[in-house]
Amino acid sequence: MPERVANILTEAYRAEIYDKKILEEMGELGLLGATINGYGCAGASNVASGLITKAVERVDSGYRSGMSVQSSLVMGGIDEFGTQEQKDKFLPMMAKGKMLGAFGLTEPNHGSDPGSMETLAKPHPTKKGYLSISGAKTWITNSPIADVLLVWAKYQETGKIRGFLIERKDCPPGTLETPPIKNKNGLRASLTGMIQLDECPVPEANMFPDVEGLRGPFTCLNSARFGIAFGMTGALEDCIARTRTYALERKQFKGNPLAKYQLVQKKLADAVTDAAMGTLAAIQVGRLKDEGKAAPEMISMIKRENCDRALRNARILQEVFGGNAVSDEYGIGRHVANLFVTATYEGTSDIHSLILGRAITGIQAFV
Repeated sequence: MPERVANILTEAYRAEIYDKKILEEMGELGLLGATINGYGCAGASNVASGLITKAVERVDSGYRSGMSVQSSLVMGGIDEFGTQEQKDKFLPMMAKGKMLGAFGLTEPNHGSDPGSMETLAKPHPTKKGYLSISGAKTWITNSPIADVLLVWAKYQETGKIRGFLIERKDCPPGTLETPPIKNKNGLRASLTGMIQLDECPVPEANMFPDVEGLRGPFTCLNSARFGIAFGMTGALEDCIARTRTYALERKQFKGNPLAKYQLVQKKLADAVTDAAMGTLAAIQVGRLKDEGKAAPEMISMIKRENCDRALRNARILQEVFGGNAVSDEYGIGRHVANLFVTATYEGTSDIHSLILGRAITGIQAFV
């Protein structure tokens, strides 16, 4: 599959096209919801799931992003917090890639501060057993093509944040819109959009029964962050491979390959070291996660460090290409643009610094 996807990647990135059949193919291979037991999922270890993520991100961060939202954020959320009826209804089709999901947390006015969300769920004024949800979410991967949207909203009855499964097919016209966000500088090979809700009726049975507050979305995000930490090393390894090939083939100064020069070799050595160290750190956290011993701060640490290192090294390796880096023929610029995005979503580097700082000092520095 990576070879087939790589063959269509350049045109997909240029035109901002995402073929949702890619998720069906991932489902056929058992890649979706890989750590979930039952429902047609693979029941694999967290380490195995991370290595899957790494392989997909080596091709492109956009394809990994679409897979992560489906697997970690939506399927993972349903498996962790859903009722048995919700699991039976959604997970088997999602595991096959026949039903696509989106995760709605970030709002236009609230990115790193989800606790201030404005999206509101209240009893429906005319439909018994239903809730009415209004609000907006933005920068939502897969939203333009999603069949089910896991939306987090404040429940008017308690003031607490709750999770709601919104099925597109059941939304009356005008109550749900998911316009795409176009003209992105990065993640152009994935679909990104908004979720706009205007008194959208949602059955009470589609609300997660017990989880309240930010524990729900943050549990889902931690699973996705873990996958991103693995994925970053895959993207960086592809940057290394592309740079090595170019440096061996490109001749400058008396016919010498660029790879002969010390500055080029140091750039490659630094990048290979960070890729190896990042992979080993992610594997160790994955093993602890499989044993039920991983703390959220461990995931923040590897997400922050691997994202920062991958972006820094990709930018430095890009210098080896000189002016040729401007051409998308070489692929290095695509990775750099993507890695900037992955370093910002699922918690920016600064936010993860504060999570670690709180763990170290015991003092909350967010506010």
